[in-house]
Amino acid sequence: MRDLAAGLGYLAKGQKWVARHGRWWAFGMIPALITLAGYVVALFLLGGWAGDIAAWATPFADHWTSFWQDLLRTTLAALVFVGGLLLSVLTFTAVTLLVGQPFYEELCEKVDETEGGAPTPPDVPLWRELVVAALDSLFVLVRAGGFGVLLFAAGFVPVVGQTVVPVLGFLVSGFFLTLELTSVALQRRGVPQKERLGLLRGRLGLAFGFGVPLVLGFLVPLVTVVAMPGAVAGATLLARDLVPVEEEPATDEEPEEGESPDPAAVPEVPDVPEYRAQRPAAANPYAESPYPDNPYANDAHAAAPRPAEPNPYRSA
Repeated sequence: MRDLAAGLGYLAKGQKWVARHGRWWAFGMIPALITLAGYVVALFLLGGWAGDIAAWATPFADHWTSFWQDLLRTTLAALVFVGGLLLSVLTFTAVTLLVGQPFYEELCEKVDETEGGAPTPPDVPLWRELVVAALDSLFVLVRAGGFGVLLFAAGFVPVVGQTVVPVLGFLVSGFFLTLELTSVALQRRGVPQKERLGLLRGRLGLAFGFGVPLVLGFLVPLVTVVAMPGAVAGATLLARDLVPVEEEPATDEEPEEGESPDPAAVPEVPDVPEYRAQRPAAANPYAESPYPDNPYANDAHAAAPRPAEPNPYRSA
């Protein structure tokens, strides 16, 4: 229950964030308006063709009485339209995020900056981000489509199809809607799609509390457009809960002029002796000779020069 309330709280916080930043709220509505226009046209055409689709899918009822034939085909046509409406709810966010990838990337970055601890996004070109977003959306749609087929088949079960199946449908839609909305913020944090799925599976209450109210609100077309920027902002806040950004250790910075350095940051230096003041050297006992007078200086033999001896190998 705590996670359920926390998910609803993130949804409310996201709406409050865009209410405080009106420019970003208008900025985030642009992709939703473009996508909504396309979906309105598609649902209008589906509503007009639902009867023909039901008649094409039930050729065995051509020979039935008109009452039973109309009942079967009307019910099937309603189910086709409701299935298309449910599919539009599931795919609306994916298509909107794909169309508005640059818009919501900027919105997520702004939310991270205002809340502090913004991650460093991966340095990849825009075209690659669009490809990754398209593959992620396809991954979600395939899984959501599998659940949709099972729920559609279970809808024909008496009692269960009218009570349990709608509840499960909203829970499944809310889970995958949360997965889609958090994909932008988690992709900025370098979390791959399968890990995102595992993170939300471990916090189902958080996913349901955030996504199910959005599914109910997105059933109204105008609510979808108005609430989409706040939903992206709230999903960014939710992603910060799932994957907190670790703050980088502070780097050693020189203090500004006039600012005293932090004593705790100054490394301790061991005491060393002072070598600038040198002691005077003692007298050198060998500076003066202990023999001031050479006793052989006045030797007569040493003083008198010796005559040169004749060279026996030199001819006269």
